[in-house]
Amino acid sequence: MPDYKVPVSDYLFLFNQVLDMQSKYQHIEGGTEATPDMLEAIFSEAAKFCENELAPIYQTGDKGCTWNDGVVTTPAGFKEAYAKFIEAGWTTLTGDPDLGGQGLPPSLSIAVNEMMTTANWAWAMYPGLSEGAIATLETSGTDQQKQDYLSKLISGVWSGTMCLTEPHCGTDLGLMKTKATPNDDGSFNVNGTKIFISAGEHDLTENIV
Repeated sequence: MPDYKVPVSDYLFLFNQVLDMQSKYQHIEGGTEATPDMLEAIFSEAAKFCENELAPIYQTGDKGCTWNDGVVTTPAGFKEAYAKFIEAGWTTLTGDPDLGGQGLPPSLSIAVNEMMTTANWAWAMYPGLSEGAIATLETSGTDQQKQDYLSKLISGVWSGTMCLTEPHCGTDLGLMKTKATPNDDGSFNVNGTKIFISAGEHDLTENIV
């Protein structure tokens, strides 16, 4: 497989010259921390991670996960790469500082995610789905749910999944039939059929939300 080289200079050119993100960052929370030097440091370190950790295990992802005695094991190298991912703090990049995040602008995370999905799409789906779970909790979760789940998800110790795919419509949200009916005790009765749950079971984290 050819070596993947992240075009860091292109990202910096787009952010600093074409999009002039510095002027925009002055008006958003956490934006003043995203200086040109900070951008270069983040993109350069992300590039190293993509090139040295993710790209080399790209082909193993094509072999898929294995299931044995109720245990799902991710492809060779995936678990080790994820451990380095959370150790380096990539899961915390744009998270709430009060919950262990760095509070940087989401646009930085989008750029880093693009690098990682290009380097290894199969692996990058796992943290990508966690971001969806975090966003859902931040916008729609109760205070108790936020307290119980967000810090663990932002740290990467826990991961998230999204139960979308249904047999008659795939992931077309407008055609989904599954419904959640609220109960008086705060729980829900869920009725429907799901067929694929991406990242619904794996060995990367101690808990999956």
